[in-house]
Amino acid sequence: MKLGLVCVTLLMVSSVHAFAQGPKNPDPCAGAQSQAELNICGGKKFQAADAALNQVYKRLMAILDEEQKLQLRDVENTWLKYRDANCDFVADEYKGGSMRPMIHGLCLEEMTRNRTTELRNQIKERSN
Repeated sequence: MKLGLVCVTLLMVSSVHAFAQGPKNPDPCAGAQSQAELNICGGKKFQAADAALNQVYKRLMAILDEEQKLQLRDVENTWLKYRDANCDFVADEYKGGSMRPMIHGLCLEEMTRNRTTELRNQIKERSN
């Protein structure tokens, strides 16, 4: 029952995410038909989110002074450790199961997208 709810929830989140993205960013998991394909897609979604985070991070670094750059590097390193540990914890609910990699990848994606939004907000606040 729990597994079924997780799958339905993931499909709904994927559908909403794909709809919100519009035609220019189709959901890479839309055609996934096996757990292995879903696991791969979870990793691809995280990679895309990580690439976006790196771009925004570089934009923020470009407007900071040297002291602020050091502070942001420290914050990012701490955040990365937290994100990775948190997603390990979340995914370990399915430890030994075939869907653990998908849960891990989707957690990494979500946390990374949230962090990207935080950094974008910092750019806006510091640009005013």
